[in-house]
Amino acid sequence: MVAGRTLTLPAFVATLVATWYGGILGVGEFAYSSGLATWTVFGLPYYLYAVVYALFLAHRVRGAARLTIPDTLQAAYGRPCALLGALFVFLLVTPAPYVLMLGTLFQGIFGGSVEWAVIIGALISVGFVVTGGFNTDVRTNIFQFVLMFAAFALILGFAVTRHGGFTFLAAQLPPDLKKPTGGLPPAYLLVWYFIALWTLVDPGFHQRCSAARDARTARRGILISVGCWAVFDFLTVTTGLYARALLPDLKQTINAYPALSEALLPPGAKGFFWVGMLATVMSTVLSYTFIAAITLGRDIVWRASPRHA
Repeated sequence: MVAGRTLTLPAFVATLVATWYGGILGVGEFAYSSGLATWTVFGLPYYLYAVVYALFLAHRVRGAARLTIPDTLQAAYGRPCALLGALFVFLLVTPAPYVLMLGTLFQGIFGGSVEWAVIIGALISVGFVVTGGFNTDVRTNIFQFVLMFAAFALILGFAVTRHGGFTFLAAQLPPDLKKPTGGLPPAYLLVWYFIALWTLVDPGFHQRCSAARDARTARRGILISVGCWAVFDFLTVTTGLYARALLPDLKQTINAYPALSEALLPPGAKGFFWVGMLATVMSTVLSYTFIAAITLGRDIVWRASPRHA
């Protein structure tokens, strides 16, 4: 469940960064339509609460003998509260949206029905941890971490080389997309600061802090991860802006990244970029499915059994 509580700092950062960034097609869609507001909405609020978690919660989670959030709830408030908390945890980590996104990517590569693409993508993603547990999850996340950064650096490099840098984007993009608000109303932006509060109860954060070698590793790992997310956000948002500048009439904006790769990359580079997108989504599907399985099997079924009582 927590890899023997032996995660080193590099492994901690790689698994946390890869797991927490699964909605890659949604990021591309939002960057295409709202520009720099993607950072304001999907970046800044989450950085803020991740830093709060690092400074005030990480050392407490690592210092506790309990392994899951329901364990802590039961110790403080009893079994009924723990079961209710486990239900909410299960809802938080249900990987359904990421599995659908993964199926969409598989369908884009291989064709066929989206239903079969979803099933095959999910089976491939979770097959790694059937016998290896969280330790296998971490090792896979490290590889996926490298792929996701390399893929978006690759496509952004092609875009800059062929069409120019920020001067090109400034000339091609609509004025609202160049504003931090993206032309969105303040109330819409503000609500994301409330949505991002779920970071403080994110089961993925809790599991990785529990698995860290010590409290210092957990705290430093989250702070370094915030920097990594900021770099990856720069790569993904800028790539989305190039998609808008080069493909202004795109009808299905959810396909901003795939469409840009078709228009910009040669076959080998395009294949590598698609692998990077798959890695970004699969890392989240893998980790969230594993946590969901622990929550269902251990924190709900086992905890609710008469034997546990």
